[in-house]
Amino acid sequence: MREFTPEYLEHTRRGMWESTAALDPLELDSRARVLDVGCGTGELSRVLAAESPGDVIGVDADTALLGVAREATGLPTVAGDATRLPFRADAADLVVCQALLINLPDPTAAVREFARVSSDLVAAIEPDNAAVEVSSTVDAEERLEREVREAYLAGVETDVAMGERVGDLFEAAGLDVIARRTYHHEKLVEPPYSEPAMESAAKKASGAGIAEHERELRAAGADYDDLRAAWREMGRDVVRAMGEERYRRREVVPFEVTVGRV
Repeated sequence: MREFTPEYLEHTRRGMWESTAALDPLELDSRARVLDVGCGTGELSRVLAAESPGDVIGVDADTALLGVAREATGLPTVAGDATRLPFRADAADLVVCQALLINLPDPTAAVREFARVSSDLVAAIEPDNAAVEVSSTVDAEERLEREVREAYLAGVETDVAMGERVGDLFEAAGLDVIARRTYHHEKLVEPPYSEPAMESAAKKASGAGIAEHERELRAAGADYDDLRAAWREMGRDVVRAMGEERYRRREVVPFEVTVGRV
């Protein structure tokens, strides 16, 4: 399974669930016990707890991330592998994950385990990283984002563009798919710039952001050194544009919300 730092998760999930309408099929207001599998630093766990009267438990294989989640949410957490959950059958009436299946080598095994542990619903909120849209006032950013994303998709070992294909996994696990919705996670960068936005720009200028995906880019046969050099130059343009308060960027990531009944 791919591993992530708390900083990476905070950056990619910032602003998620400002609207919770796409979560309506989860019937959160009637849940008695919810497991958030692959909870990471607890962003979704916090939303689930706010919407549900029942108990919400975060589950993750990474104990460092669980520590962050406990401190951030105050919710109980349990260390556990998504394909071997440390819970009895029917231990919860909703098992949910967010951006987890795309990072697993065997996502079907995880869905089967979710179905074993849930007495009612299983839900997955998974992005389609092939359909990400980026617009920027720095022309090179759109082109480089697209080039890096395409190479990354070709080089990564898991299905990070799973999106609406999650329904097939549910059916293979014996679940009845009862709802599918698309949630568009929009991230805007515009003046006045936030501290995280400034840090992200500095990271681009240093080449650190693209370095996180070096292995996947090289695996796809991309000229990593040339890409990194172009990325750093683009990052410097972004930093300059921010200094003049003329930089704007919009990114939209589609997340497919799939709900199945056991």
